[in-house]
Amino acid sequence: MLKSVSQILNDKLAEDIKILDLRGLTSVTDYFLIATGNSQPHLNSLVEGLELELKDLGERVYKKAGGPESEWIVMDFVDIVVHIMTQEMREFYALEQLWSEAAPVENTDG
Repeated sequence: MLKSVSQILNDKLAEDIKILDLRGLTSVTDYFLIATGNSQPHLNSLVEGLELELKDLGERVYKKAGGPESEWIVMDFVDIVVHIMTQEMREFYALEQLWSEAAPVENTDG
């Protein structure tokens, strides 16, 4: 599923897609996938596209928080937590630095 999420977001022109392997660091999830959208409408498009395409694959979001107006949407798929945010929010919250102990996963899709 990780590859599917990454590919869908890449196809929808998400920027700077990063995957962090959190196994062994937290029991909350196995992976964070972090992606940047360039505007509120783009964030909305990324989230809606991801939900629709994953639904077609038989997957569904367990929980979702935030929205385009907050410039950060979190989608919990249990084993994968997807963070879709504007560049400003991404720089401010610096999840990659906060979880710097997590091993990056090679992302060949974007």
